[in-house]
Amino acid sequence: MPRLSEVIAALDDLWPAERAESWDAVGTVVGDPDQEVSRVLFAVDPVQEIVDEAIKLGADLLVTHHPLYLRGTTTVAASHFKGRVVHTLIKNDIALHVAHTNADKADPGVSDALAGALDLRVLRPLVPDPGDPHGRRGLGRICALDHPLTVREFAARAASRLPATAQGIRVAGYPEATVRTVAVSGGSGDSLFDDVRAAGVDAFLTADLRHHPAAEFTAAVAHSPLALLDAAHWATEWPWCELAATQLDEISDRHGWDLRVHVSKTVTDPWTAHAASPDTTAGAPN
Repeated sequence: MPRLSEVIAALDDLWPAERAESWDAVGTVVGDPDQEVSRVLFAVDPVQEIVDEAIKLGADLLVTHHPLYLRGTTTVAASHFKGRVVHTLIKNDIALHVAHTNADKADPGVSDALAGALDLRVLRPLVPDPGDPHGRRGLGRICALDHPLTVREFAARAASRLPATAQGIRVAGYPEATVRTVAVSGGSGDSLFDDVRAAGVDAFLTADLRHHPAAEFTAAVAHSPLALLDAAHWATEWPWCELAATQLDEISDRHGWDLRVHVSKTVTDPWTAHAASPDTTAGAPN
């Protein structure tokens, strides 16, 4: 069995920490470099429910996309939910490693996995990484559909291909407009609106679209068919877990490690129910 330090070195080759955004917190959070690793669990969120799943699975290493302490902390007391996660991990000899924006920018990365889940053909990054001479790394992806769909049909495809969540898919734009090219970005994507407009795509699928940025964006493209599709944050990033698990499986086979690699299917999206308005065209009440 490999030691944790060996597995982490392989993960760092896939997602080098220096490629993360300056504000990000990636890398190993908990773990003894000399401990042996035989079973690995991938998940989006390092929450107690996922840690409990790792314990039941007998995992030695939990790899998540989201950081546990993004903004730092002054305590890991178990009286706080994040501190309880740390205590539980240490007591059960489970390491925690995070790959966040360094996995977003990777080739392949989070948005490649999202495009694959939607059966889209990746053309190029939405925001290329200037440090990549091959032009394959970067944030988001510009993609082509296998055949044209309407916005309504593409939204239905996204709803059926991505993991089910209470939110589903929200749409801003003309439902019958034709979609041939799509920009996708796993996770929060409204900071990329300028890049989406410049890309000349027919639709943009991402997550966490806020009222004012979305309203300003749709007003700016009022005379174009460009549509916004807003999915649940967790759902747009979960496909990366399957991609990352496959990558580690290949590394394990190459090194003869015989790792058992798993992907959590636990839904950690915070929204648990959705009540649709009876008539979305009725407008505000009098």
